[in-house]
Amino acid sequence: MPRASRAGYDTHWTTFGQGPRAALAIHCSLSHSGSWGGIARHLSGALTLTAFDMPGHGRSAPWQGEGEIQEETAKIAATFCEGGARDLIGHSFGATVALRLAVMRPDLVRSLVLIEPVFFAVAFADDPTAKARFDLAMGGYARAVENGDDMAAAEAFTALWGDGTAWQDIPRAHRAAMADQMYLIAAGQPALYEDVGGLLAPGVLAGVTQPVLLMEGNQSPDIIPAINEGLARRLPRAERAVIAGAGHMAPMTHAKQVSAEILRFLKWA
Repeated sequence: MPRASRAGYDTHWTTFGQGPRAALAIHCSLSHSGSWGGIARHLSGALTLTAFDMPGHGRSAPWQGEGEIQEETAKIAATFCEGGARDLIGHSFGATVALRLAVMRPDLVRSLVLIEPVFFAVAFADDPTAKARFDLAMGGYARAVENGDDMAAAEAFTALWGDGTAWQDIPRAHRAAMADQMYLIAAGQPALYEDVGGLLAPGVLAGVTQPVLLMEGNQSPDIIPAINEGLARRLPRAERAVIAGAGHMAPMTHAKQVSAEILRFLKWA
């Protein structure tokens, strides 16, 4: 499990499997590269899967607030693709990083698997009422942030975006770690809410010509299918898949089903 400077950031990564296709996995916020272990077990015969810890996550160095975190993470991801185009597999915020990289450096991307991409700006652009509904769903988190209560913010955030585990059943050290990472959620908001990367500018996503699989759980927050619907309209080679019984953390809770969809997609990508 090496660690070195990548795009100027002290970055830790690991590699799973020994399959013939090279792939890069980008985890969700508040997680780490090890979260891909379940997926990797099912994909090891098909992929050599590299996964890195985003800034402020896992064993990578803390995020210091220099630059815009989605763009900087995409630059880190690009360094892992320098030997040739990769299949990118991203989850949640990591899925938006994968999409950003496909726009920034299309030569590095062979295909995209975007699992539960939290690109809220898509839904806001397509439905004028979507933001009000989403703000209501995120109300507990927003109030905790306003009060400066990171622990309450983490509890509210994971209630909507976690794997369904009750807050009191999460180990205390893990709860404290998530509270300490709340600043990373705020750091991602300009890209996710306001599209500072300009991905929704006319013609940008239409220029992503690689095959794209958009995946969601059928028990995910309502905004996720709205995002995937909007992305499917904009991406010329997109298809969708729904994981029955899964929520936002489908790669961890439903690794077998998610992996099966990825393998099906990669046969034609």
